[in-house]
Amino acid sequence: MSRISAVSPSPVLAEVVRSGFVEGRHRGSLVVLAADGSVERALGDVDAPVFPRSSNKPMQAAGILRAGLEVSGERLALAAASHSGETFHRDLVQKMLAEYDLSAGDLQCPPDLPLDPVETESYLASGAARDRVTMNCSGKHTAMLAACDVNGWPKDSYLDPEHPLQKLIHQVVEEAAGEPVAAVGTDGCGAPLMAISLTGLARAFRSFVLAPEGSAERRVADAMRAHPEYVAGTRRPDTWLMRAVPGALSKMGAEAVQALALPDGRALAFKIDDGAGRALGPVFARALASLGVSGDVVERIGAAPLHGGGDVVGEIRATF
Repeated sequence: MSRISAVSPSPVLAEVVRSGFVEGRHRGSLVVLAADGSVERALGDVDAPVFPRSSNKPMQAAGILRAGLEVSGERLALAAASHSGETFHRDLVQKMLAEYDLSAGDLQCPPDLPLDPVETESYLASGAARDRVTMNCSGKHTAMLAACDVNGWPKDSYLDPEHPLQKLIHQVVEEAAGEPVAAVGTDGCGAPLMAISLTGLARAFRSFVLAPEGSAERRVADAMRAHPEYVAGTRRPDTWLMRAVPGALSKMGAEAVQALALPDGRALAFKIDDGAGRALGPVFARALASLGVSGDVVERIGAAPLHGGGDVVGEIRATF
């Protein structure tokens, strides 16, 4: 008679407390790297492959630079962005499209509303509808198309994993993570998505902040840190953190993934198993505190109140 081996559940990283009663728990895995790159702390299985989702975007942007696209400043930050769909994001995407004689119809990301809910309200109130430019990955897709243009590569298949650009990005991901890509899937925007471990993701972010000046990786890190509002938006934790902590490189991903590196080489990455974004802030704040990062920005990121009848009756809090 065969036996099915039990798989240990991930540790609880956050709990949902309402009126003093724990009504829910969020499990996940988290890794913290010391300045020398060694694993300082590991909770859960940090060597199992995960889809980092948009936390892979800095590596995708570095691949675009390696492909020969000359882009910098806000444009490079937007190429690595999960932007909020605010007016200044949409305007810059339109400018970039025009600069390479492209149109919104060339983008193969799906039409969408702004990622930021506050922006969505004003966007819909203006009579606007779902649009490819508004989709949070439109900056990355525009940069991918521009890289195809400068190389004479086909644009209609730029999202094919076998396309020269995607093969180059695949190589960048493996080099930065220090491990082979475990699987290739399709991200929400339609782009190829490379699976690596949380340890590999933290290593990748560490490698970007420590990369030599002028390298593709360092150029991406520097652009993101100089223009964080283009990486995320005016009401987003990545923006707050990169503005408040000098040299920090931060990027979230869908399904509650977060990666961060500090300029001295310390880094972290985590994923909430159930993809609950509501747990991301409290877990991120606690992980930042473990790295010695403090201040108002950490409290702001970690605040996750629960409401009942219009009043605060509880919170989501980290448990490690």
